[in-house]
Amino acid sequence: MASDDVVELILEDHRSMEDLFRRMRSVDEDRAKALREFSALLVAHAEAEESEVYPALKRYKDIDNDEVEHGSEEHDEGHEALLHLMEVEDTGGEEWDEKLEELSEAVAHHLDEEERTLLNDARENVADERRTELGRAFLKARADQLASDCGDIENVRRLVRG
Repeated sequence: MASDDVVELILEDHRSMEDLFRRMRSVDEDRAKALREFSALLVAHAEAEESEVYPALKRYKDIDNDEVEHGSEEHDEGHEALLHLMEVEDTGGEEWDEKLEELSEAVAHHLDEEERTLLNDARENVADERRTELGRAFLKARADQLASDCGDIENVRRLVRG
């Protein structure tokens, strides 16, 4: 990763998620493997945002706290849609396509909204040095999540149950 700026790091993860969606849709790819990679990235990313980034952003008067809370709600929706896809046994079947589309729509909506609101607000209102500090904290929390096998179906079930 070239930058420790939290905005750039989050955007990089977003682009990786989009690439993984392409792989999960492709009949030429190992869809189950792509789903495992996606699950780990989505959970690690969301948990790191909620533990390190979102609480810090709430402290800025020019960043809308309702948008931060909404981002957390959308993470929950994404986890639920992820679980539904993980529970599909046949990666080549109609149910896979249906659940993948539901997950894709939930995540794409969140990425778009987060990029237009929170990330733009962070660029405008959070000093470069602070964004770098947040980026390092985000990376550490994300790495800790990945090391804990956060994308495992049992962990996703736990997150969905709350």
